Amino acid sequence: MDSGHCRAVEEVFIRLYLEGYIYQGDYIINWCPGCQTALSDIEVEYQEKEGKLYYLRYPFKNKMKGECVVVATTRPETMLGDTAVAVNPQDERFKDLEGRKLLLPLIERELPLIYDRYVDSEFGSGALKVTPAHDANDFLIGKEHGLRFINIFNKDASINENGGKYQGLTRYEARKKLVEDLKKGGYLEKIEDYDLRIGRCYRCTTEIEPYLSTQWFIRMKDLAAEAMRVARKKKIEFIPSFWKKNYLQWLENIRDWCISRQIWWGHRLPIWHCGDCGKITVTSGIPSQCSHCTSPDIKQDQDVLDSWFSSSLWPFSTLGWPEPGEKFEKFYPTSVLCTGWDILFFWVSRMVMMALKFTHQVPFHKVYIHPLIGDERGEKMSKSRGNVVDPLDMMKRYGTDAFRFSLVALRTGAPYVRFSDDRIRGYRNFVNKIWNASRFVLMNLEDFKPEGRLQEEGLELCHRWILSRYESLVRKVTLDMEKFRFSEGANSLYQFVWGEFCDWYIELVKPYLVLTGDPKLRYQAQWVLHYVLEGTLKLLHPFMPFVTEEIYQRLSGRRDSIMISSWPKEEAREDREAEEKMSLLMKIIQEVRMIRSEMRISPQKKIELLIRPSHEDKLTILKQHKSYIINLVGASSLLIDRDLSRPPGSASSLVDGVEIFIPLRGIVEIEKERKRLISAANDLKKKLTLVKKKISHPEFKTKAPPEVVEKKKKEEKELRTRLQRLEKRIEEVS
Repeated sequence: MDSGHCRAVEEVFIRLYLEGYIYQGDYIINWCPGCQTALSDIEVEYQEKEGKLYYLRYPFKNKMKGECVVVATTRPETMLGDTAVAVNPQDERFKDLEGRKLLLPLIERELPLIYDRYVDSEFGSGALKVTPAHDANDFLIGKEHGLRFINIFNKDASINENGGKYQGLTRYEARKKLVEDLKKGGYLEKIEDYDLRIGRCYRCTTEIEPYLSTQWFIRMKDLAAEAMRVARKKKIEFIPSFWKKNYLQWLENIRDWCISRQIWWGHRLPIWHCGDCGKITVTSGIPSQCSHCTSPDIKQDQDVLDSWFSSSLWPFSTLGWPEPGEKFEKFYPTSVLCTGWDILFFWVSRMVMMALKFTHQVPFHKVYIHPLIGDERGEKMSKSRGNVVDPLDMMKRYGTDAFRFSLVALRTGAPYVRFSDDRIRGYRNFVNKIWNASRFVLMNLEDFKPEGRLQEEGLELCHRWILSRYESLVRKVTLDMEKFRFSEGANSLYQFVWGEFCDWYIELVKPYLVLTGDPKLRYQAQWVLHYVLEGTLKLLHPFMPFVTEEIYQRLSGRRDSIMISSWPKEEAREDREAEEKMSLLMKIIQEVRMIRSEMRISPQKKIELLIRPSHEDKLTILKQHKSYIINLVGASSLLIDRDLSRPPGSASSLVDGVEIFIPLRGIVEIEKERKRLISAANDLKKKLTLVKKKISHPEFKTKAPPEVVEKKKKEEKELRTRLQRLEKRIEEVS
C-alpha cells in the first residue's frame, strides 16, 4: 500500500480501462457467503463430497393427469430461480414437445421447454432445469434463449423475497423444506446417492455460491495470448518443465477476470459515479467534478481491487515503474521467480500478462516451482483439520538449519512435501555431526596456517582419495544448484559429509595428526582437513546458513561472512586410482565390521584377521595400506597372503575377490553363539514370511500407494539378505 505501488496500480487500471480491457457487467461469479465477496475461478478450492441427486417432476401446463418432465438436480433449492427446462434437440424422448409449457412445482411459475445442445442426455433424466442467475452454464443458456434471470439469494446465501414462503431460510434449510414439500405434493420421484465436487472459498472454506452480480472484469483473451507466446518461444523456462503444460492449458481456457472485491481493505477502484448524470469518471487522484457533466456530486466506487491485481505488477512496480529510473533499468527483467505451484495461476501467469502489456518484456526468465508442505500423509495442512505445524516451534526443538535441510533434501514429484518430525530429528543429528567434526578439525589446526597450494606429490592415499571425492562433490553440487536440483545437491552433501568426510576420512587421518609424529605428514593432514572443510562449508551454506557461518568464522579467522566468500571451484584433483584403491579397502573394513556385529564381538576385543587376495595387484594395495585396516577394525594382528589357508572355526566372507577370515575361538562362546544365531534366524524367517504374505496379497498390490509397495519390497530384500548372512554364520559355528 505504499505510494509508489498505489501509483502503479492506478496507472495500470486507467490504461486498461481506456483501452477497453476493463468493463462492468452482470455475470455469474463465485460468491463467498462467508467473506461476502466475489472470488476468481482460481480462488475456489474443490473437494469431493457425498451428496444426493434429486429427481423432480415438472408438470405440463394444461396437462393430462401424470404428464410431466422429470429433471435431476443436486441443488433442489435453486429451483426457486428456474426460468426454463432444457433438453437436447437430438434426444428422441423429447422430440414432440416443442412449444409446450411447464409449471414450476410448488411455485406454479410458467416455464418454457427449450432445446439446447449443451444438455447432456446421459445425465439424470436427460432434462435440465435452467437457473440462469445461479449457474455459470445456465447463465449462458439464459443469454442464448432470452430467459429471465431471477436471483433467489441474499448475500449471506439465505433465500430472498423471490423465494416466496421460503424467504429467510438458509440455503440448506430451504433445501430440506423444499424436499419435504415436493414429496408431499407428489413432485419428488426419487433420490439417489451422488458424489459431488464442491467449491469452497480458499480463505474461509465456506461453500461458494454461483451468483449473478454486477462486477468489474478484465478481458483476458488477448493478454493470455501474449503470455502463451513467450512460454512457447521459451523466453520463460518452467522448472520442473511439466508446469509449462499446466500454465498453457489454463491460459488456453481462460475466462475474463473478475477484479472487484467487496472487502474493506485494498486498492480502491479509481472510479467515481456521478449522482446527476449517472456516468462514471476514471482518473488518477481525487477528481472534484464529473468529467461528463462537471457536477460536483460524485462518489468513489465502494469496491476494492482483487489483491492479485496489484500483486501482478510486483516485478516492475517495486522497481519504480511507471517512472523511469536506475533501479528499473538495472534490475528489470528479473532472473528467477521461486514460488509454490498453488499460485501458478493466481500470480505467475498474471505477472507475465501484465509485464508484457506494460513493459513489453517478460518479468523473469526462469520460474522455479516447488511443492508445498503437507502432513505425514502428504495432505494439505489445514487449521480445520488440525494438522498444521508452527515452523517456529520446529526451529526451537530441532534448530533452524535442521528444519530447512529436512524440507530441501526430500526428493518428491508430488505437490506436497510430507512433513515428518522423524526426518527433522535425523537432520538435527546431521547438524550435530558437522559441528562435532568441525570441533575436531579446529582442535588440530591450532598451530596451522594455510600457505599457498599443497605439494601433492607423495601424498598419502587417504588424502588423495578425499581430495578426489571433494572435487566430484564441488562439480555435482554446483551443477545441481545451476539446474535447480536442490534436493539432489542436499543429498550429495549429506552423503559426502557424513558418509565420507566424517565416518572415513577423519578416522583415517587421526594417526597423522599426533604431535609426536612426522611434522610433514601432520602438515599435509592439516592442510587437507582445512581445505576440504572450508570448501564443504561453502557448499552447505545455502542449505544450512547458520551453523556454516559459525564454523566458518572460527575456521578462517575472518570477520567477513561466508555468504560473500567465493564459491568453490574444481581444481583438477580427480584421482580415479586413489578412489579405486580406497574403495577396496573400505569394502574390506565394512565387511569385517559387519562380521563383528553379527557375531556380537565387543568393540573392545581385538581380533586376529587373515586376508587372502586372489590377485597380486590387490595383495600390493592391501599390504601398502594395512595400517588403515588394522586401525579401523580393531585388529591385534593382520596376515595378508595369497597362499594362506582358512583357520578352523573362523567366520569368513568374500569381497571383490578378497577372502576374509576371523578366527572365533577364544573370542566368542561357540555353542552359545550358535543358539543365538539360530534364534535370530528364526525370528527373521517369521518376519520375512509376514512381509512376503503382505506383498503377495491382491488387495495390497492394487490399493496400497506405490511408495508403500516399494517400501515393503525393499524390506523383503533386506530381510532375505540378513537371513542369508546369518545362515552362513550358523554354518561356520556348527
